[in-house]
Amino acid sequence: MGNKKPKVAIVHDWLVGYAGGDRVVDCMHHVFPDAPIYTLVYDKDNMPAWFRDYDIRTTYIQKLPFATRIYRSLLPWMPAAFEALDLSEYDLVLSSCSSCSKGVITRPDAVHICYCHTPIRYVWDFYYTYRANANWLVRAVMPHQMYKLRQWDKCAADRVDYFIANSRYIARRIKKYYRRDSDVIYPCVHINESPFVPKEDFYLTVGRLTWYKRVDLAVAACTKLGRRLVVIGGGGEETRLRALAGPTVTFLGGGLTDEEVRGYYLRARAFLFPGEEDFGITPVEAQSAGTPVLAYGRGGACETVEDGRTGLLFDAQTVESLTECIRRFEAGGVSGTPEEIRAHSRRFSEQRFEEELRAYCERRLADWDQELHDCAHVVRSPLEESK
Repeated sequence: MGNKKPKVAIVHDWLVGYAGGDRVVDCMHHVFPDAPIYTLVYDKDNMPAWFRDYDIRTTYIQKLPFATRIYRSLLPWMPAAFEALDLSEYDLVLSSCSSCSKGVITRPDAVHICYCHTPIRYVWDFYYTYRANANWLVRAVMPHQMYKLRQWDKCAADRVDYFIANSRYIARRIKKYYRRDSDVIYPCVHINESPFVPKEDFYLTVGRLTWYKRVDLAVAACTKLGRRLVVIGGGGEETRLRALAGPTVTFLGGGLTDEEVRGYYLRARAFLFPGEEDFGITPVEAQSAGTPVLAYGRGGACETVEDGRTGLLFDAQTVESLTECIRRFEAGGVSGTPEEIRAHSRRFSEQRFEEELRAYCERRLADWDQELHDCAHVVRSPLEESK
């Protein structure tokens, strides 16, 4: 591509709420402010107001009734929707993917870099768990649909020129299911730079109340120990969790402002993170408030929490293991001060992400130019050789 400025497009699975993956897309747009954002569906009312200034282009799925609410159930149709996007004018396509957005089709000389949050969980290693927690109709159709989706997903991964993994944990899964190497760039987290305040006597958990987050372990452990727990977030598990909770557990729902949530992060004695996540934004947000994290010792938490210094890791996803961890924390705490815990969290800042992503894309554009040059070998005929 020489010295000309590459024309860039960003592709994301969907934009229906400002979660961790959407923050990554926001930072990608800071790096490439002229890039349009292509996505399956877009719900402008559930996204930050500044997204309305972005050039956001949706697939034909957007035209379906209630598309921004039922989009997850349209998984079998997502591959065709992303393949229908015409990206032939772009030199660099940067996809942000935990589902099907990496399946876009690009020009032969264009570079496709996929920032992979995870290989599709319900298609690969979490398939049996998702199926066990689904209703009877979904369980009946899943085997046939997932067989076809696995085939498509592997083909889609083959179209990607370079993979970025959001953690070493995800890099290993990319290697397992796609047989591809990847480079790790940790995602961006908004660092809480508010002044520290005295810690209060309660534990905190923040996130969507879905079964795989395992908030039930935090609720059951704090109920068993008689410890105060504040639960921030809403979701399908809320009714079950409320029935499980004792009088020391408080549910605040998902309607709090970012400033209110940051206030709870600052005041909490410790943050409980019993789920197994690909990376996990909330433990880093807690640490940026100077709050220790008590986390299940698998997944991304092993890369964001320094055991003994910025938090403690527990070995098993059981109530007993978490209660033992809480007791251990109350007996000895962690070695890091709030200032040191916050300093550790800056390894995952938005500024750091944007700088690393910009440098990575520049390097891979140059690499791709060289690969295209090296792959074309012109064979000379014997007659030409003799001249």
